[in-house]
Amino acid sequence: MTCNLGNKERAIGLAAVIALMGALPLGAAERDIMMSRVPADQLAAARAMKSPVPATQEVIARGKVLYEGKGTCANCHGVNGRGDGGAAASLDPSPRNFHHHGFWRHRTEGEVFWVIKNGSSGTGMIPFGGLLTDEEIWTVIQYERSFAGGHGSMGGMGPGGMGPRGGECCAAQEGMP
Repeated sequence: MTCNLGNKERAIGLAAVIALMGALPLGAAERDIMMSRVPADQLAAARAMKSPVPATQEVIARGKVLYEGKGTCANCHGVNGRGDGGAAASLDPSPRNFHHHGFWRHRTEGEVFWVIKNGSSGTGMIPFGGLLTDEEIWTVIQYERSFAGGHGSMGGMGPGGMGPRGGECCAAQEGMP
């Protein structure tokens, strides 16, 4: 697969990876997987957002191209979405693992959109709203959802729904440490 990034996109992605690799400690673990990364004062609006992009095979294929290319998602989240990309070892907390059923079950698609567009304070997740259009972000989300193989979609991201506790969950309820 050929990646057709422009100089601006390559420079932004490379600068972000280099900055993050030098700024954070090595080997950090993913924390607070059930916790929303959207600020409390914006959470209701984020949860109300619904994807205008359907989860068709064509959309998922376009999402893969964006995820691995222009969006530079694979640099941190890994090609297979397990949070193990080349820059992951230097991030604290580590990037989200999109295979984890709890990630998808306990947040809405609007929350995921908000974090991709605006970044996540206290993590290595930088804002991509200046690099990706809203439609491209929604398309990437459809691809990222495919990593879960349908697990976790019942209460969470399935048709824009939220988890059993409105997108929040006690880790103990999920059998998480």
